[in-house]
Amino acid sequence: MRHVLVVGGGILGLATARELVGRDHLVTLLEKEATWAAHQTGHNSNVVHAGLYYAPGSFKARMSVAGNRSMVEFARAHGVPVDVCGKLVVATDQSELPALAVLAERAAANGVPAKVISAAHAREYEPEVSCVAALRVESTGVIDFHRVCLALVELLTDAGADLRLRTPVLGIRPGRRGGVEVATGSEVLRADALVNCAGLHCDRIARMAGLEPQAKIVPFRGEYYELRPDRAHLVRGLIYPVPDASLPFLGVHLTRMLDGTVHAGPNAVLALRREGYRWRDLSPSDLAETARFPGTWRLAKKYAYPIGLEEVRRSLSKRRFAASLAKLVPAVGEADIVRSGSGVRAQALLPDGSLVQDFLIETAPNQVHVLNAPSPAATCALEIAKHVADEVWASTD
Repeated sequence: MRHVLVVGGGILGLATARELVGRDHLVTLLEKEATWAAHQTGHNSNVVHAGLYYAPGSFKARMSVAGNRSMVEFARAHGVPVDVCGKLVVATDQSELPALAVLAERAAANGVPAKVISAAHAREYEPEVSCVAALRVESTGVIDFHRVCLALVELLTDAGADLRLRTPVLGIRPGRRGGVEVATGSEVLRADALVNCAGLHCDRIARMAGLEPQAKIVPFRGEYYELRPDRAHLVRGLIYPVPDASLPFLGVHLTRMLDGTVHAGPNAVLALRREGYRWRDLSPSDLAETARFPGTWRLAKKYAYPIGLEEVRRSLSKRRFAASLAKLVPAVGEADIVRSGSGVRAQALLPDGSLVQDFLIETAPNQVHVLNAPSPAATCALEIAKHVADEVWASTD
């Protein structure tokens, strides 16, 4: 029986802890915040993704399809609200039809139930939508990922896992007799293995543990609006644009949540701190770290104009944000939306300026580090946890 120390109390850390407990490991889970799922998990769009966007054979493709099933099954088994309502990916003009066809081919390759339908058929699902054709994806759903986390916490507590909030990791070193030692400020914890699921700080935890990961986390903020209650009827389910294949972001979309509210977004702008949920959330040290990384400037050279500039304009202008939504649902106007929350995506970036597209997991003796797990990681959490648990076994002395 191994003692495994897991860093990070979001959905991935909690799912990994549960998987390890299920394999008869002793588990201690450390979370620096006062609550579980305080960052990426607690600020996402609560969509159970189907897996149609990702390269066939990639981690994201395989784990999304499997994760869609396992997450829905987990929710239903543990009383977590979930609705497999399906979604539309809509081509708003003829120029988007080739990309829509490619997306349909990718869905078929990944085993995702989806089909191209006519504009008239699309309006049977969404009467207010504007499109020339659409891809209907049946297995997409909406869920409450925070409730999933609370269910995982309950299971872990019942299983005897040691769950610690308000416990930041301040230092990591090899154990004198093998394994690892982790300083938390109040004590030094000893374990046979370390699993890093620290999300926005995963690269820092990896460096603290003696690795030098090639990728660096660059935080991108996604901002949401919400349709006014009297306009929520304009959207029945989920409406997405045809995404830009060169970007990891899916574009501004409309999502009817479990409570009947309709969220719109997110956009994507560089966050000025790792946990920067507003423009005024600025960390000079975080910003300097991002600026010193050569990949940041190479990324900016590729995307700052016009893509990045337009995202910033949309962030600052409600009118522009509403105009993006009106491409999908013309009845949505500036007066119909109100600001909602925001989230920060922990996006791994390489020195050449390329965004890491797939999940990235690196290992060292007695260590497993999850170094890129943005969306759809919440959907895939139970599947990623299985893979991480396998890696713990393989990497431990």
